[in-house]
Amino acid sequence: MNQEQIWQELSALPPVARQQVIDFIAFLRGRYTQTETDSEQVQSSLQDEPFIGIWRDYEAMADSGKWVRETRNREWG
Repeated sequence: MNQEQIWQELSALPPVARQQVIDFIAFLRGRYTQTETDSEQVQSSLQDEPFIGIWRDYEAMADSGKWVRETRNREWG
């Protein structure tokens, strides 16, 4: 559907339905603008958190899957 067809379809709707379409477009614009902004903020702020990399030098974490398996075996047999 091209832009011309969208305008024709919108024009064919009753005024109440047109307003609903306009409201829905506003909702979507707000939702996606906010989502993009939020994800950018979370990503940049997480990288700066002091806990990132705290397990880097912990020898047992070199193979985290192995560590989990051994811990499960030790705790639950």
